[in-house]
Amino acid sequence: MGGHTRRGLALVRERIEAEPDRFVADFYTRLFTIRPALRDLFGATMAHQRAALFGVLDHVLEVFPDTASHEDLVALLAQLGRDHRKYGVAPADYDVFCNAMLAEISATMGDDYDHELATITTQALMLTTGVMRGAAQTAPGPATWTARVVEKFRMSRDLAVVRLVADHPPPHVAGQYLEVSIPQWPRMWRHLSPSTPPNPHGELEFHVRAIPGGTVSSAIVGETAVGDVWRFAQSHGTLTIDPTRESVLVAGGTGIAPIRALLLQMARRADTPPTRLYYGTRYPGELYEAPNLARLAGTNPWLSVTVVSEEDTNPWWLTRTIDADALHIRHRIGRLDDVVGSEVGAALDAGAPPDTQVVIAGSAPMIENTRRTLIIAGIPGRMIDHDPI
Repeated sequence: MGGHTRRGLALVRERIEAEPDRFVADFYTRLFTIRPALRDLFGATMAHQRAALFGVLDHVLEVFPDTASHEDLVALLAQLGRDHRKYGVAPADYDVFCNAMLAEISATMGDDYDHELATITTQALMLTTGVMRGAAQTAPGPATWTARVVEKFRMSRDLAVVRLVADHPPPHVAGQYLEVSIPQWPRMWRHLSPSTPPNPHGELEFHVRAIPGGTVSSAIVGETAVGDVWRFAQSHGTLTIDPTRESVLVAGGTGIAPIRALLLQMARRADTPPTRLYYGTRYPGELYEAPNLARLAGTNPWLSVTVVSEEDTNPWWLTRTIDADALHIRHRIGRLDDVVGSEVGAALDAGAPPDTQVVIAGSAPMIENTRRTLIIAGIPGRMIDHDPI
């Protein structure tokens, strides 16, 4: 596409980025004025939805002029269209969205919104809504699935393990995360990683920590009860294990959930290469999954388990203890990324294969710190896998 297209859409991005919160808020006001019923499709708070909308719109306006990027753009928009099925968005709603967005952009641009700029902006928005609508209409299977809570365990004051059974399990693979909605907040969706691989019985298990200010996570830990029905939508994520390579798996906190699912999947093979697991928390009493991991290592000689805690003692409110010697696993004190970097570096110096694959799951800061430490230790960046931060 021509230079005017690129410059024109760059100007639109610049105006929107000057006041993104105002633009998105005004857009939704316009949209819900035109079609009030659309407001009922979303949760009480739309902070996540607004941030996601701005990110997608900015990306579309940035890459639309580059036709070489259209294949990736179409793939992204198609995934978004499939994702939006869970909200109950109808095909005609995409036209309403497109018209409302064009009207808001026109209002934002003022006199600079000439005929040529309006044309290219319309093309970009019509591509966006057209691809999303088409993908939603052609997606196989139902938009959502349900599962019933059958067990819940409070592992600490801010952490729970929830087990469910689904009549028709949501399609996913080990290591992925699912879009989840709970009855306490029925129109709010969050990403949770199953800690078990898919199975024909429809059994699902999730590890959830209540995040300060997190409405959904706090409700799961504090309010979820046996009999609750959860809804599930699309699966996401690309965490995978090459079954022919040695592996280092690093899990921080509830990041142990997708790692555990991968380990259970690996345990189904008879020829799994050596695998080292590092599982870390702040306090030793938060290493709730250590006994299960020790049992898994006891029946799978290819797996070695090291648990890591930043502190060597628990605070008064945490009563669980861990006896690493009795479990026949190692317990190190320190930051997870420091322990992993030190031991992986020593292993590489001792002759471990440099193409060892690494999978990391946990908080964004932990992932960033561990990735940086491993690269310094000698692991190529291309061999380190984690979900998007």
